[in-house]
Amino acid sequence: MPSSLSLYRHFQTGNAAGHSLPLIQDKMYRIKLIRPRMDFAGQIMQYSCDFTEHDPSECMGGCGNLRKCLNAAEWIEGVERLVSADSCPEGYAVSDTYLAVREPDNRLVGFIELRHSIDSTDLSEWAGHIGYSVRPSDRRRGHAKEMLRQVLDRARELGMDRLLLCCDEDNIASERTILANGGRFERMTEINGRPVKRFWITL
Repeated sequence: MPSSLSLYRHFQTGNAAGHSLPLIQDKMYRIKLIRPRMDFAGQIMQYSCDFTEHDPSECMGGCGNLRKCLNAAEWIEGVERLVSADSCPEGYAVSDTYLAVREPDNRLVGFIELRHSIDSTDLSEWAGHIGYSVRPSDRRRGHAKEMLRQVLDRARELGMDRLLLCCDEDNIASERTILANGGRFERMTEINGRPVKRFWITL
C-alpha cells in the first residue's frame, strides 16, 4: 500500500485540471468499463466538447453519434437500442458501448464499442469489430491499451473468437495499442482515399 507521502507526491504530478496521472498497473488507478448511464451525463457531453476544441475533424471512435446529440439522455437511449437484435435499428450492428472510467476519481477517459458482427461493407472493410477513443487530455497513459484488453474479455464472454480492428496508417498510438493486445497485421485498405491498416486479434 503506498504511503501517504508517496500518494501526495503522485497527486502533485497531476495536470492543470487537477487530475492525477494514472498508473494502470496500480490497482488504485485502474480503468473500469461501465455501461453508459445518466450520472455521467455531464462528463459525456464535456468529452464531446473536448474533442471539438482539440480537433473538430478528429473521429471520436466508440462514441457513435454523440457529436450529433443535443444531450446525454438522447445518446444513451440510442446506444441502449443497439445492445439487442430486437431493438437495433435496421442498418446498424448490434453492439455494446462502454464508458472507460478511471478509478478512484471516476473520470471518464474514453469510450469503446464492441460490435457483435461486421456484416456491412464498411464494417468488414475499414471499421471492424471495435472502435474506441481516449479524451485528448488523458492520452499517452496506457488507457487505450487497458480499455481494449478489457473489452476483449467481453468478446470472449460472447463467444467471439476473431476480431477485426482498423486504424489510420499514421495513427501510431492506435497501432501500438492493437499490437500490444495481440493484433496481427493483415493488409492495407482505404476509406475516401485515406490509408487504413487492418489487424486481426484471435481470442
